[in-house]
Amino acid sequence: MTKDMTQGSPMRLLLNFTIPLVMGNLFQQVYNLADTIIVGRTLGANALAAVGASTSIIFLIIGFVTGTCSGFAIPVAQRFGAKDESAMRRFVLNGAYLAAGLSITLAVITSVLCMTILKRMGTPDEILPDAYAYLIVIFIGIPFTFLYNLLAGIIRALGDSRTPFLFLMVSTILNIILDFVFIIYFQMGVMGASVATVLAQAVSGILCLIFMIRKFTILRPQKDEARPEPRKMKSLLYMGIPMGLQFSITAIGSIMLQTAINSLGTVYITGYAVAMKIKQLAMAPYDAIGNAAATFCGQNLGAGKYKRIYQGFRSGIVIGLVYSVIAVCILIFGGTGIAGLFMSDASVSVLAAAQQYMTTIGIFFFLLGILIIARSTIQGLGYSMLAFFAGVLEMIARTVVSVFGVPRFGYTAACFADPVAWTSGILFLIPLFFFVMRKVQGNIKKI
Repeated sequence: MTKDMTQGSPMRLLLNFTIPLVMGNLFQQVYNLADTIIVGRTLGANALAAVGASTSIIFLIIGFVTGTCSGFAIPVAQRFGAKDESAMRRFVLNGAYLAAGLSITLAVITSVLCMTILKRMGTPDEILPDAYAYLIVIFIGIPFTFLYNLLAGIIRALGDSRTPFLFLMVSTILNIILDFVFIIYFQMGVMGASVATVLAQAVSGILCLIFMIRKFTILRPQKDEARPEPRKMKSLLYMGIPMGLQFSITAIGSIMLQTAINSLGTVYITGYAVAMKIKQLAMAPYDAIGNAAATFCGQNLGAGKYKRIYQGFRSGIVIGLVYSVIAVCILIFGGTGIAGLFMSDASVSVLAAAQQYMTTIGIFFFLLGILIIARSTIQGLGYSMLAFFAGVLEMIARTVVSVFGVPRFGYTAACFADPVAWTSGILFLIPLFFFVMRKVQGNIKKI
């Protein structure tokens, strides 16, 4: 059930590993799209705006979960590449202990602060109750989000990207069915959409757990391997927390931008919410390529094959640039048509706001691919703390545009926030990659 990525063509390995990840990420985005489309078409524009107003906060928290779990999987990939199975199992078990503690703590804190966060963001009063109802359920379900992301990350670290995709496909179909059940049949409103999402996420996590127990004999602990080890936990936190904060720090900039857009009125809130969902869908292949690059580099670092790491980095960039052509066509030429699916009575102004955002980011979308692949490669090499600073630069860029650009230039400035942030991150990450490669090869002293 495992896949050794230290041998064979890097381009072919990355493509074979990426395809199931792309499908999995697309299905994961269908979670969000199903909620948004069903909410918009059955409950109306205000309900859709409520979900949209929650998006940046969800990205802040869920992004931290996803990033942390991805970080926990990197030492697993490195030890797998080095053929050190005992250390690999110890990392898996200590990662599980950490994930359990973090998930409960995060669920409690975010649930308590949920309403305060929404008010501080200036969420309009007419959508505040629905935004809270949607968000509180997502926060309560954080342990299930941890469960799936941790187990899926471990399975991918061992070279299997197909199985997590299959389980996501099952849970996505379940999510869509439950959306209709809870929203239409039980009349639960916006909260029904979030309940459906959490339950579907729980199913995918449980399926991953059952699969690992039955199929991955390589992960079964032996003798004293199951005991908690502070040194292993420290290594996992060193990798996981910066990657989690990478997502969260980026999301803080998005929250600042969302707050600025909230001041422009419901039309722009709704248009931006729709455009963000489409953007996240278009981003799915980039995220998949990034995950593939991190796993590839982690295994090859463990095997000491540095030349293959350079080859993998170049191959990932090429794949990302080729995909960017497809993404541009979708965002610029198909944006309005896709946006119209979200509401049965979509106004011209809402569609125009959504299309303006998609056209702007579409022109610069190739930058996002370079950013994600470079960052993921550096994280796969074990330097997630350094890669974290790219997120800081992105946050600063979005904050500057939000605070100074939006009040002066309005929604147009908001549309340029992402391209400015991506450029800032790339200018830092590309030189950093070559710096890190020199370090791992021992050409300069470790700091």
